[in-house]
Amino acid sequence: MNDGIHGDASDDIIDIRHLTKVFPSEHGPVEALHDVSITLPRGGFTSIIGPSGCGKSTLLRIIGGLDTEYDGTALMDGRPIDGPGRDKGFVFQDHRLLPWFSVRENIRFALPDSRKHDDDLIQENIDLVGLNGFEDALPKQLSGGMSQRVAIARALANRPKILLLDEPFGALDAITKIKLQDQLLRIWQSEGITMVIVTHDIDEAVYLGQTVVVMKPHPGEIKRVEHVDLGTPRSRVGERFNRAKDLIYREFFERDTNS
Repeated sequence: MNDGIHGDASDDIIDIRHLTKVFPSEHGPVEALHDVSITLPRGGFTSIIGPSGCGKSTLLRIIGGLDTEYDGTALMDGRPIDGPGRDKGFVFQDHRLLPWFSVRENIRFALPDSRKHDDDLIQENIDLVGLNGFEDALPKQLSGGMSQRVAIARALANRPKILLLDEPFGALDAITKIKLQDQLLRIWQSEGITMVIVTHDIDEAVYLGQTVVVMKPHPGEIKRVEHVDLGTPRSRVGERFNRAKDLIYREFFERDTNS
């Protein structure tokens, strides 16, 4: 079993060592993550998958600086992750758009004051997610998939070093999910931004991730790290995809003999 992704430090954007996270509860402390060590390659696409309660979203929040109370070390570019920032973009399952703002104004809202009037930048991000023509639409006028495109555009507006996605397509129908997965891959390939997605969908994890991190619960630990090579362009069919999916499927449902 491999407990991390290890490479040349200069090639890594995230370096997490011996990270343990404990939450208090009325029944006593709950260990959400236990001794997690992992590095994430710069410019890579990493999928984190595991059952409910394995700590995958907690790990993502720590990487994003949304949770800074833990034991161990979490570094980005060699510096402690001590809070959120414009160098880290977040996309959640709930798009969290401001309902009274148009598509254009939701993206503008995410920009610093010095760039809020950069209409070319805003339009560039609208075009990036394929929503040209919907600049003035309100969230209530958009489908769920279109709303998530706006959320992705908003997260990318500051050109973060890393984009963190917490089950962003979990509430969407299968066809819309596939379309947005393909669009996300195109954005990753064209922009070169490091991406990390948390998902419970094995097909999604394998199709998107160059690297798939399988986690196990109680407490949350890394069970396996698998590097996936689907070639270019990536395909959902064929021997490579099926072989990788079957391997992750076995890891995901295999009983841990050491527990």
